[in-house]
Amino acid sequence: MEGLLTPQTQELIRMALMEDLGSGDITTENTVSPEARARGVIRAKAPLVLAGLEVARAVFSALDPQVAFRGFARDGEVLEAGTGIAEVEGSAQSLLKGERLALNFLQQLSGIATLTAECVRRIQGTKAQILDTRKTTPGWRHLEKYAVRMGGGTNHRYSLGHGILIKDNHIALAGGLAEAVERARRGCPPLMKIEVEVQTLAQVEEALRVGAEMIMLDNMACKEMEQAVRYVAGRALVEASGGISLESLEAVARTGVDFISLGRLTHSAPAVDISLKYERI
Repeated sequence: MEGLLTPQTQELIRMALMEDLGSGDITTENTVSPEARARGVIRAKAPLVLAGLEVARAVFSALDPQVAFRGFARDGEVLEAGTGIAEVEGSAQSLLKGERLALNFLQQLSGIATLTAECVRRIQGTKAQILDTRKTTPGWRHLEKYAVRMGGGTNHRYSLGHGILIKDNHIALAGGLAEAVERARRGCPPLMKIEVEVQTLAQVEEALRVGAEMIMLDNMACKEMEQAVRYVAGRALVEASGGISLESLEAVARTGVDFISLGRLTHSAPAVDISLKYERI
């Protein structure tokens, strides 16, 4: 979990607790004694790939440092329905106040890891790797990209400062593909690859001619992708992106591309079902 609980993540937890508890928990505070103690088990209610356990721990710790949190599994593990994930014990009021937020993090991040693992499974036997995108929940990018890794995927650039990706709007506003690449080459760090998004085979040829090290095939049909891969012939890395469904993943991977990027990993992954039930002690 090294690097997961960054200052940004801690601030996100703080803001989320403020959002949920800014005016107090009037239900818990009026029904449960401050002296009451409880124990509960966080449990998978459906098959999943776990991600975010330490974030859930941090939620309870931020709310009440006296809450004991004991994990039964580790992030990246495949869990069957009914598997215990962790046990929490402490003030009953604290446990009730932190329950929803801890589960929100676990369900969302494990959902991303689970979907990513399914995508990786579908392209086994090919050389393609599954990539994420910057289509992340604002403020959650560090966590969501972490969840992609837990599912066996690979992170694309983290932010706009972590890689040059020349897209259609850059090309239009720079005055053309060749001009955009030339400008990028003059300003980028020496070892940074220049990636260009293309939509036609003619643009593939132009991108290679001006020295792009990576070419993103945007919304191309599989037949066109195969032609592009044959033409590139290893002179650049090739990424497929846009309009790719779970059902078409294998066919895309078998065109010979090196990477397949999927925005759905982070913007459309369904949250998985995880429960937390308490007993008074």
